[in-house]
Amino acid sequence: MSIKRYGVEGGVGTGGQHLPFARATEAGGFLYVSGQTPMTDGEVVEGGIVDQSRLAIQNCVDIMEEAGYTLADVVHVKVVLTDSRYFQSFNKVFKEFFGEHPPARICMVCDLV
Repeated sequence: MSIKRYGVEGGVGTGGQHLPFARATEAGGFLYVSGQTPMTDGEVVEGGIVDQSRLAIQNCVDIMEEAGYTLADVVHVKVVLTDSRYFQSFNKVFKEFFGEHPPARICMVCDLV
């Protein structure tokens, strides 16, 4: 099986950080996107959970488009929130992107590294 990697040619990873992983890998007809954080140039963006959620999802969209995919191709999403109080606000942003045809999803709350 061939594997194509995106974002490993000396490029910048999530949020402008130089990290030792690909932004995405494509294999077997699927694109696996690395976790995205609400960061720009290595700093968390201001504006709270709504703006941060939009940025994280848009980062995923940008990576998918680079690989030739769209939101219509998304089958499953894993969401990690740092506080359960963000759940409803995140859901509103998620619906902005996916509308009436959302993918399967799991959402969990945990500390992030």
